[in-house]
Amino acid sequence: MSDTTKQYDVLVLGGGNAALCAAISARRGGASVLVLEAAPKFYRGGNTRHTRNMRCAHDAATANLTGPYTEEEMWDDLLRVTGGQTDEPLARMMIHESKDMLNWIVEQGVRFQPSLGGTLSLGRTNSFFLGGGRAMLNALYKTAEKLGVEVLYDAEVLDLEIENGMFLSATCRRGEGTAIAKAATLVAAAGGFESNFDWMAEYWGPPAHNFLCRGTKWNKGSVLRMLHAKGVEKIGDPTQMHAVAIDARAPKYDGGIITRLDCVVFGIVVNQNAVRFYDEGEDLWPKRYAIWGRLIASEPGQIAYIVYDDKSSRAFMPSLFPAIVSDTIAGLAEKLEIDPATLTRTVDEFNAAVRPGTFDHTILDDCRTEGLTPPKTHWARKLDKPPYYAYPVRPGITFTYLGARVDKNARMIMADGTPSANMFAAGEIMAGNVLGKGYTAGIGMTIGAVFGRIAGREAAKNARN
Repeated sequence: MSDTTKQYDVLVLGGGNAALCAAISARRGGASVLVLEAAPKFYRGGNTRHTRNMRCAHDAATANLTGPYTEEEMWDDLLRVTGGQTDEPLARMMIHESKDMLNWIVEQGVRFQPSLGGTLSLGRTNSFFLGGGRAMLNALYKTAEKLGVEVLYDAEVLDLEIENGMFLSATCRRGEGTAIAKAATLVAAAGGFESNFDWMAEYWGPPAHNFLCRGTKWNKGSVLRMLHAKGVEKIGDPTQMHAVAIDARAPKYDGGIITRLDCVVFGIVVNQNAVRFYDEGEDLWPKRYAIWGRLIASEPGQIAYIVYDDKSSRAFMPSLFPAIVSDTIAGLAEKLEIDPATLTRTVDEFNAAVRPGTFDHTILDDCRTEGLTPPKTHWARKLDKPPYYAYPVRPGITFTYLGARVDKNARMIMADGTPSANMFAAGEIMAGNVLGKGYTAGIGMTIGAVFGRIAGREAAKNARN
């Protein structure tokens, strides 16, 4: 049983990948560590529970990766998805540190599976956890507990005592009462505010309440808000978020990976008005899947429909929920409760614009449309083989990008530009330093692991000094 009455060297707020990497790193650095996790033990770990992989630079093929992925290539990928909205020195430092992460994380008990092929196209760049995110998380907890890290569950942080950039204590919920946890240093790794739809509505307006949260309902952003209120400098655009298209029938929270859909390549996407609104053939998977949630968020009712025909019905990983099916496009529209005449016209215009080519969803192929707005620049095939299928999709929010500014040592920067005396951050709560916008698969876990390791190491040093 953890004792909140004693003084710890390092207090870690959060219970996911970044928090556990920080806790393990600090403990290996000789510090006494207490972790406060807001969720019950069964739901511990935030978004890490639903993740599958991490993206790290490496110079050669490994047992689990099919080839090299250099620092410069990883930087180019990050630069492309962020459009240059990233702190380059910090991002390049993270990429360099990621090269050792594949070894370090294995040393903490995490195991990787052989590389994957198929539609993901990630066998060279991304390492997949054996057993998924839950297994990865359990391995980190097991190691942390063996090292003597103490963990309190159901311990939501209610207040932070911070004076002139120095952390003093945290007040947390304990049963029907509260407790005060004191430590020489603080590591904030408590995620973003993706489950706080009222906060999201401050930036998105009422449409935010139509969003779905792919992960835990405990990521309310309360720790982040406290840090900002106590003088930590903000970083990141509050309207930016990692959002993907997920089945509109998914639960409000915690739907996870099994509700995600990435079949836009095989058909067309229409909005509530039964018209197309974006190029379904713009880019390959690692970039493509990360843009559709945000696109749908800007459409009427924050809902869209992926429509395809029988040619593609067995070509991709389906949702947990069955596709909606009909022998006719008009019949499909009726089941989707959108206008049949408009959807029929949309499909007819699309079919007429398709130019023949050699279809290959693994490359930017030559199947395209002509004279259509918006175009479909790749993977365009006529929808002409019944039955016809559709999935309703909504924005599924993974995490938000508003966060706390940090330096290369993961130390928080105060609003006046000075480093905090003893506060560090890792994971989603500081991801906006690296991700100004956009996303590429697996990089969230890399940010969490790299900065978690750094934050724990530096917090332990700070506590000793």
